[in-house]
Formats: sequence, C-alpha cells, structure tokens
Amino acid sequence: MKKAISLLLCVILAFSVSINAFAAEKQTENKYPFIFIHGMFGWGQDEGINNIAPYWGGTTGSLMEYLRENNMECYDVSVGPLSSAWDNACEIYAQLTGTTVDYGEAHSKAHGHDRFGRTYTEPIVPDWSEEKKVHLIGHSHGGQGARLLAHLLTYGDKDEINATDKENISPLFTGDKEYLVESVTTICTPNNGTTSYNFCETFYLKPIMSFVATFYAGIVGRSFLNGTLVDFHLEHFGLTNIPGEKVSEDKLSDAIDRFGNTKDAVVYDLSIEGAKSLNDKIEISENINYFCYSYDASGKNSKLPINTDFFFLALTGTLLLIYGTPEDTAGIIFNDDWLANDGLVNTVSAKNPFDEPARDFDGEIVEGIWNVMPTRVGDHGTPIGLFSSEEYVHDFYDELTEMLISLEK
Repeated sequence: MKKAISLLLCVILAFSVSINAFAAEKQTENKYPFIFIHGMFGWGQDEGINNIAPYWGGTTGSLMEYLRENNMECYDVSVGPLSSAWDNACEIYAQLTGTTVDYGEAHSKAHGHDRFGRTYTEPIVPDWSEEKKVHLIGHSHGGQGARLLAHLLTYGDKDEINATDKENISPLFTGDKEYLVESVTTICTPNNGTTSYNFCETFYLKPIMSFVATFYAGIVGRSFLNGTLVDFHLEHFGLTNIPGEKVSEDKLSDAIDRFGNTKDAVVYDLSIEGAKSLNDKIEISENINYFCYSYDASGKNSKLPINTDFFFLALTGTLLLIYGTPEDTAGIIFNDDWLANDGLVNTVSAKNPFDEPARDFDGEIVEGIWNVMPTRVGDHGTPIGLFSSEEYVHDFYDELTEMLISLEK
C-alpha cells in the first residue's frame, strides 16, 4: 500500500512539474504585446500574400516567426493599404478589441462613406488593459496610424463626441485610455509628409497613379482574391467586398470616383499639407514613450542614393535628389536638409513631427517626448527586410524589442 501511495505521489509530482515547465515555456519575454502596423500597399497576418512574402521580414523571412521563436508576443495587423491614418487607427482598434470597425459618425459623414466596417469576433489582445498595455510599431504610413491611435485613446475626438449619442459612440473616441499604450515607434514614417508627393504632382503622376491604384483595388477587391491574397479594407467606400461576407452593391465607377476624390486616403496623409493637417490634430501624451527611426540612402553629400538595397528605391531616391526642394507650403520652409532621403521619405521628415517636443536619443529614455534615434544608413525597405540581410533585420529588432521591454520593468 505504501509503495502504491508513493508511486501515485511521484506521478502527481511529475505531472505538476511538467505543467509548470510548460507554463514557463509559454511565458513571453515581453509583458506587453508588440503590435506591428504596415505601410502603404502593405499587408498583415490575415492575408494570404503574407505566407508567401511577409511584409515584416521581406526577403529575409518572417520577422513575426523569428520574434515568436524568441518568446515574444507579437502581432502584425492588417489595415487598409490605401486608407487614411484615421481609418487605419479605427481598424486597428477593432482588431485589438474584437469589435466592429467604427469610423465615427462625424468623420464618415464628412468623407461620404459608411460609418461601420467589418466585425472582428476574436480580439487580438483579449486582456488589453493597464496591466497588459501594447507597444505600437509602425513602418512608413503605419507610423501615422499608430500615432493617431495613441492620440484617440488618450484624448478622444470632440467632433465624434458632439455628433454621436453617448450610448452609440465608440470607446475609441471618448479618450482617457492612454494607459492602454506603453510606447509608439515610427520607422521611416513621413511624420511631416514627403516631397515624393510634390514630385508626382509636379510631373502629373499623382492622378494617374491614384486612378490605377483605385481601379486595381476595385477589381481585385471585388474578387475572391480580396481576403484570400490581399485585403483592401475599402468596403466602407463601397469599393471592395468584405471577405466571405458582404458583396458591394455600388457601381464600380461610382466607388472609384468616390474614393479617388477623397482626402480620406493614404495619398493625402503623405503630402506635406496632409501630414500638417494630421499633426495639427494629434497631440503627444506625457505618459507614453515615443521613438522615431529615420534612414538615409542618399550618401553623406546627398548626391546619390548609394546605400540602397533595392534598385527601385535607388531610382526614386535619385529622382528626389534631382527634383530638389519644392516651394514652401503649409508653413514648412524647405531647405537642403530635405534632400537626404530613404528612397521614398525625406530623412528629416521621418524624425519627430515638427510641432512636437523631441530630443536626440543618448541612451536615456524620456517619457512624453520624441526620442529621436540616430539616423541609419539604408533605404525605406531596409528595416522591414526588403533585400537587406537577415542578420541586420534580426539585430535591429532584437535591439528595439529589448529597449521596449526595458520600459515594462
């Protein structure tokens, strides 16, 4: 009998140890999840193309898999690749909370589209709270969406509060939720716009590119490929279908005209005027940590983009250098500082928004102010692994995540 009891106790003890070991194995290094937000023409974890060519990691392989293998909790959300920072912020919030996308009563009326988008039945972060905040990490236009999301959570939006019944307003627009965000990191983000927009406008490329992109989104977005391969998230404009659900009843030509002529789109956000308008709306929070990374592919003398990993960006970067600086606009005075670029975004613009407090990072993290990281050599695609080395990408995000995790302690 004693032997039987001893054996039973050993089995129970072994089982308990195994359970604890499994729990320890599942414990992540980061207490707060990393939320990665892609840029224009990008994609996230919900789209089929991500299994073939991951946005985060690019030609170096999936960055998400690498981080998860190293015990990091991370998610790469999927938002409208042609949509505005406002619409993207609303889409991110719905995905994190597992709710219906609410673009806001006032905003939707102002821009002529539906107020509600698709419904997410499962929250990405089910226990999102002060005890489990998030780190928002945005590349390119994704950084503008991250900044706006943090602003709305902190301050809400007066127009939405005034236009909506208290019972029907999204919690995103009521503010007082800055405790949900630990940090905001922007990478190659046109925080102050990009002269790429001015170049396209000067040479009449903007309307052509806008029409082609919108027409492509409408055709693909109304086919089985929307959601299967890519996802344009433009059902609120009637341009695309909700994957597996609602089919757009709008005429394609009407939807193309509606979206093609709105300022509620990524193209406007990237302009100097659009970025200034966005910056006028966004306020920094004194209780959130902010970091910005800029890249320079144009060489020390801003003559040739010799440090590009991708031929296309070498071409666009060269064109920006040849184009020079545009006339002063939206209160922005252009000088030679605007010549250095990463192939798409001016290096000076990828630093902090001009109207917000900032300091050069010296190893000490200061809360409620932009910590401006040293400019790195490379192009717009270097930090997401587009023809850069696996070692570089992994080292960059090892360094970034280690810094962000230090905030949690």
